[in-house]
Amino acid sequence: EVQLQASGGGLVQAGGSLRLSCAVSGLTFGNSAIAWFRQAPGKEREGIACIVSDNDDTVYSDSVKGRFTIASDNPKNTVYLQMNSLKPEDTAVYYCAAADVNYSRLTRDYGYWGQGTLVTVSS
Repeated sequence: EVQLQASGGGLVQAGGSLRLSCAVSGLTFGNSAIAWFRQAPGKEREGIACIVSDNDDTVYSDSVKGRFTIASDNPKNTVYLQMNSLKPEDTAVYYCAAADVNYSRLTRDYGYWGQGTLVTVSS
């Protein structure tokens, strides 16, 4: 059974930083696409970052490029999302997702999803 456990959300002031974690079990971690999505109230779920660690393959959405960094710790089967220079518009529920493919992508057709973690950025 594939399981993803996201954590690390919270309240932060604009300009601050947070690091989210996603612990993954039940699939071949290094050769799978692990992604972060977010969904703000009234908006569609948006893919923002993805990594396939065995290929050193990453992709970012334009909305977070240069501010967020996705990284993996293979021995711990954990993917991190380091979020810097946070803005109020980054406020959303953040989800991690996994797919049994070895290329990065930000489309929503991922087969496995974790529960969300709320990030709130105050102005």
